Amino acid sequence: MREEANLARTGFLFLVTVALVGTLTAAAARAETRVILLGTGTPNADPERWGPATAIVVNEEIYLVDCGPGVVRRAAAARLDVRKLKRIFITHLHSDHTLGLPDLLFSPWTLGRTEPLEIYGPKGVRAMAGHIRKAYEQDIKIRLDGLEPANSTGYAARVLEIQEGVVYRDGQVTVKAFSVPHGSWREAYGFRFETPERTIVISGDTTASAAVREMARGADVLIHEVYSTAGFARRPPEWQRYHAAFHTASRELAQLAAEARPGLLILYHCLFWGTSEEELLGEIRELYDGRVVLGRDLGVY
Repeated sequence: MREEANLARTGFLFLVTVALVGTLTAAAARAETRVILLGTGTPNADPERWGPATAIVVNEEIYLVDCGPGVVRRAAAARLDVRKLKRIFITHLHSDHTLGLPDLLFSPWTLGRTEPLEIYGPKGVRAMAGHIRKAYEQDIKIRLDGLEPANSTGYAARVLEIQEGVVYRDGQVTVKAFSVPHGSWREAYGFRFETPERTIVISGDTTASAAVREMARGADVLIHEVYSTAGFARRPPEWQRYHAAFHTASRELAQLAAEARPGLLILYHCLFWGTSEEELLGEIRELYDGRVVLGRDLGVY
């Protein structure tokens, strides 16, 4: 009788385990992944294109890539709960990609975020976060010691200076960093996000890169920077030298996409130099027959 009872108990536990695994698998299958372009701009002061920032939203959890100017208000405009802005992946330390870091550290805190901001980025980002905290130490003191109700945790930062490979994983997403060539920068990264239903690759700022091509091969979405080939021809020689060493020409990107074949190519951080949006798209489409769109601020994909 005891053996029969043990067998029955074992069988019950097995069925419970199968049911739990099935429930978790079904939940993963129902995962909703959205890409929201919070900012698609460059250092140019274009009021229609705010600083580079992208939100990968999985079941309402928010994973940010870069924090250009205005990032928190753009998140609010996208109807995201800014108190949930609690982790960011930084491609490199150019100012147009990081000017929103003080905003991201302090604004959600003043609105009620209790978790420290998790920052994943290249070497130097820990010092950057430390200097920002020191710059705002009087603000922090007044909010903590004055009359304003404030928690003592939400303004802090947890920083991981990353290398290539898996830099983050939770139950919904795995994030892989890969090195990209961006002119004189010793460290610049792109990121690959793998969720239960989609794979999204963000190039960061880079010249045409074999690493991006391989990471984006067969991905659902590739978000890539670009400059107009026609506009480039009109630039002064010193700027041509700079852009050729730091960024990707439209025809180079078209060739890369033709080899990688992502489900959707989204252009962001676009440099037009007098070329129209349709002309820039035309430069891509001359060599690439896949789906391609020009990213716009607050666009959802």
